[in-house]
Amino acid sequence: MPRSGPIPCGLRMGSSSRSSLRSFVFARSTGIVSQGHVSPTGYAIRPFPKRRIRDKPDVLWHTGCHAQAQILGCGALMDRHVHIALFRFRDRWLIFRRPMAVLTASSCADVPDVLEAAASATRSGRWAAGWVAYEAAPAFDPALMVRSVDGRRRLPLVWFGIYNRPVEASVPPQPSGRFQAGPWRPATSRARYIRAVCAIRELLAAGDTYQVNYTTRLRTGFRGDPYAFFLRLVAGQMSDQCAFILTDTRAVCSASPELFIELEGARLMSRPMKGTAPRGLTWQQDVEHAASLRLSEKNRAENVMIVDMIRNDMGRVAEPGTVKVARLFDIERYRTVLQMTSTVECRTRAPVPEIFKAMFPCASVTGAPKVKTMQIISELETSARGIYTGSVGFMAPGRMARFNVAIRTAVVDLVGGRAEYGVGGGIVWDSDAEEEYRECLIKARVLHASTAPGTPEPPRFELLETILWRPGRGYYLLESHLRRMRDSALYFQMTFSAEKARLSLKRAASRWRRRARRVRLLLDAAGRLRVESAVLSQPQHGPWRLAPAAEPVNAADVFLYHKTTNRGVYERAARGRPGFDDVVLYNERGEITETTIGNIVAELNGRLLTPPVRCGLLAGVYRGHLIRKGIIGEEALTLEDLKRARKLWVINSVRKWMPAELAG
Repeated sequence: MPRSGPIPCGLRMGSSSRSSLRSFVFARSTGIVSQGHVSPTGYAIRPFPKRRIRDKPDVLWHTGCHAQAQILGCGALMDRHVHIALFRFRDRWLIFRRPMAVLTASSCADVPDVLEAAASATRSGRWAAGWVAYEAAPAFDPALMVRSVDGRRRLPLVWFGIYNRPVEASVPPQPSGRFQAGPWRPATSRARYIRAVCAIRELLAAGDTYQVNYTTRLRTGFRGDPYAFFLRLVAGQMSDQCAFILTDTRAVCSASPELFIELEGARLMSRPMKGTAPRGLTWQQDVEHAASLRLSEKNRAENVMIVDMIRNDMGRVAEPGTVKVARLFDIERYRTVLQMTSTVECRTRAPVPEIFKAMFPCASVTGAPKVKTMQIISELETSARGIYTGSVGFMAPGRMARFNVAIRTAVVDLVGGRAEYGVGGGIVWDSDAEEEYRECLIKARVLHASTAPGTPEPPRFELLETILWRPGRGYYLLESHLRRMRDSALYFQMTFSAEKARLSLKRAASRWRRRARRVRLLLDAAGRLRVESAVLSQPQHGPWRLAPAAEPVNAADVFLYHKTTNRGVYERAARGRPGFDDVVLYNERGEITETTIGNIVAELNGRLLTPPVRCGLLAGVYRGHLIRKGIIGEEALTLEDLKRARKLWVINSVRKWMPAELAG
């Protein structure tokens, strides 16, 4: 007779019931459980020789279907055999450690059962966290074609850990190590990418498809801590769909901003993403870029096409008449890009496996129509996508689930020392091949910014306003300072209240004696305000002696356009020219920008001129005041212009006009 009894991870195995293991793994037949061997027709536990669990975990498996569950012990966050998963969820982090079991499927035949087993675990009070690879699509519909997967170190099509309730944290755990990644090299050359886009346009002209999401891969060598890489990646593109999964052979680092599905009770939501534009350098530029993206006929057409496909897919599991487009053409901001999204909702009683069967893969990463377009993708793309454009997410008790669309996602091969990152875009009839290639480069900026050799950690900084306070007259140009801090807070997605700032400044001023003060108003990433002040010192006698900086600034450096405590570029410039009162900065085109403490004004041909902001400088509050009054104008200036100027000044809102001379 088949033997049943307790299994080390807390599972019990019955003699023939399919449901006895449904919470963790799927069963098709009766198995014989014995110590040290497995029946060729069933499940078994094979205990390994006694040793530390981290060296060799026990394994539960079915010989015919490759579904396995690893029973793991405790260990450090990055222990190679302690699987962990982290998900950003509603401004908090869910941290899963030490899974009770790990479910995997390596063939499409096993995918539905493993997904159902993971969903079933949530009905027993457990949580399931993992991924579904793009190449799992034929498991839900055999008509969906994908490229065959390389058998060497083959990625599971489905991977889920079964966990108890996760730990919640406001910030993720800090990494214990570092990482090194070489230059990312595209698997598809620019010429081949453009040829593929041209081939797609021919298929579009023939009516074979209406849109094709064509993608390629970037690859690099990788050493070190993949979790440190993940944190660097999400620092560049924080979103509520960020996810990290560590297995004993791979790490999935997903900075995806796109929501595939969110299920909460009977409410099902999807937020497809189509349309990309680069971030500006200021809040005003962001507003302009967002308006241009929202009004783009091409991007709107692509977005609507995908929304219609999502509605159609969602309708397969929705209660009749409940599918609706809740929002259309929203613009979401991330560190390096602006994205156009729309939101589709419905009510449903379907479980997660049925939702995947109806909707996977997300229409935004395939094209229209889905079946024909996936065939085209399988013929044109040069490699399997893997987790990229699949989905990473979790399921929880009480009909709650959230899965992303796994874009902006890197997979690190811990055994082979390699990493792969997918990038692509939707191709339609009026797509320009060069423009599509540039869009891919824009989407990859977050990757290069995270791993380029010598790239420092993303700076931690506060927004800063330096304001003059005078007895009996109060704060000088206060509202202009508050508007600038508000705009920078909007740009960096910080919380700022002008009213709270006024109250903080008023409270501070009530304690001061009757002497003018230099006041610093600071805002941190958590939205906390603080006020610092010092008595205003006497002005310097004689003109400020200025010297040109030893090297140019990068006009694309966003911190040149916002007043913050991240003053590295100014401090380096000052150190490079000791013995002078201040340093004249200039950009890579030789255009003058500013000094380390204020803006520059030069008198040329009877006009008072200051460089325009586009040269790479802070739009000073006093500078703006003088421009609005018509006292000074804007014009690009060079070092030669400063040498021939009749007069020079350094200006700011605390000292106002400070006479200067070029002495270096």
